[in-house]
Amino acid sequence: MTASNDIWLPAPTDLTLLPDEIHVWRIDLDQPEPQLQNLAATLSSDETARAERFYFQEHRQRFIAGRGILRTILGSYLGIQPLQVQFNYQQRGKPVLADKFSHSGLAFNLSHSQGLGLCAVNCTRPIGVDLEYIRPMSDLEALAERFFLPREYDMLRQSPNRQQEIFFRYWTCKEAYLKATGDGLSQLEQIEVSLSPTEPAKLQITEDWSLFELVPANNYVAAVAIENFGWGLKCWQY
Repeated sequence: MTASNDIWLPAPTDLTLLPDEIHVWRIDLDQPEPQLQNLAATLSSDETARAERFYFQEHRQRFIAGRGILRTILGSYLGIQPLQVQFNYQQRGKPVLADKFSHSGLAFNLSHSQGLGLCAVNCTRPIGVDLEYIRPMSDLEALAERFFLPREYDMLRQSPNRQQEIFFRYWTCKEAYLKATGDGLSQLEQIEVSLSPTEPAKLQITEDWSLFELVPANNYVAAVAIENFGWGLKCWQY
């Protein structure tokens, strides 16, 4: 797993995404009020309405920050203003770029947990990213038994001191793949992942996919899934 903070670099001013690259952006969702106001001004009317529906102010502010920064990032690749970025929504609500931007080939995926977000971007293949905050869960073994395959469940039980970390590593790897393919969480138990406390994860369901594990901050784990091999990973701090 890539655990070093040193991999998160300031993005260059002349941002270029090569065909064999994946860019992963680390986003702080807890933004100061002046920046939040600027980001809110970039949202579409439906995004603003969605933000207003959050009961807790913290959740509303994090949604505004996540969407506004996503628009800023995508706009920098497309060479347009954040407000000009337009989305379509797939069956399960996953945002994709509107058809007018299809010539760019740009694919992205966003995940957030607590006050942190990750955005993965590629210009040739659908991509999935999942981020989870490692937290205590009383029903962890029951969830693992329900959603994990027998050998995954066994690995979890054999690692009592690292159960939470291993659980969320499995979860993020499966979820990243399902987000890339567009399949729902109902398929979670069909995605086999091999990993160990010391070995990086690999997808067993298919030989044609790459899986990258990341540790974007203390007590977080994340995974990026994308079809094919030979990808170069670049990690930017927004």
